[in-house]
Amino acid sequence: MNVVSPITKLTPKDFATDQEVRWCPGCGDYAILKAMQRTLADIGARRENTVFVSGIGCAARFPYYMATYGFHTIHGRAPAFATGIKLANPGLDVWVVSGDGDALSIGGNHLMHVLRRNVNLQLLMFNNEIYGLTKGQYSPTSRAGTRSPSTPWGSIENPVCAVALALGAGARFVARSVDSLQKHLPEVLKRAHAHNGTSFVEIFQNCIVFNNDVFADFTAREIADDAEVFVEHGKPLIFGKNKNRGLRIKPGKLALETVTIGENGVTETDILVHDETNRALAGMLAGMERPTMPIALGVLYCDPTPSYEDGVKDHFEEAKKHGTGKDLNKLLRRGHTWTVAG
Repeated sequence: MNVVSPITKLTPKDFATDQEVRWCPGCGDYAILKAMQRTLADIGARRENTVFVSGIGCAARFPYYMATYGFHTIHGRAPAFATGIKLANPGLDVWVVSGDGDALSIGGNHLMHVLRRNVNLQLLMFNNEIYGLTKGQYSPTSRAGTRSPSTPWGSIENPVCAVALALGAGARFVARSVDSLQKHLPEVLKRAHAHNGTSFVEIFQNCIVFNNDVFADFTAREIADDAEVFVEHGKPLIFGKNKNRGLRIKPGKLALETVTIGENGVTETDILVHDETNRALAGMLAGMERPTMPIALGVLYCDPTPSYEDGVKDHFEEAKKHGTGKDLNKLLRRGHTWTVAG
């Protein structure tokens, strides 16, 4: 008689490996790792069905610290490997972990195509606005004026807005969080996991050695309430320490502005309600910058469509209907062939 053992619910510790975690003390990656392990436990993930795929950089060590399947690939190509894994075995839960340099520089093309194809996977981009592994060179997200070993007089390049790029590439799920937001980040990761298609999540991550406090202009505890707006579908875009500030469409212009409830006749009914299915609104939220506007955190955009592998499966089934039933091996060897001898 076979006895079926019940599936034991895993805990965050069950997703931790015995490997020494080798990031710099104080690195934001530790917090992201903790949030990820907690998220997998909360959603009831199975280790044998979960895969982490990474490229090159500090973030790329992630698969070593997750007690799941993992694939440490080459620079910028993690989305391509992840696409192959998902197509070969659609039942696997695939997570891609990349840094801002890995994803947006050498990996820019691969990022763009996995987003437009809408492969059913979660893509997490750790953004610390620097190349940390190679000792602090400026990256595609580094702000103008950033001093680094490669730009000692300050960068003169305009930085990439990762979520705006994702929206422009056709992503159907775009979200943001911060490494230190240990309540918010797991909830964003759960939403990303529940989405059918490519989920793009930008995580602001502090590099304590080469770019410490680069996000302090909106994450510092004393100003965060007035510098961050947490977006939730169907809820007004209100923020501020006293919850009396909000976002609205500037009269006469297709642009957002901040207003204070109770001043100049502004009431809560004037505040814009977040609609995560509105791509234009998501683009405006993505484009907000400090110090004039708050930074938008949460799910900026979510509007699902069939995933890439769903389409591939449909093509597969259609091709089988019209197949001839002939042996592929015989077809390959029909007609004139030759043998190459040594």
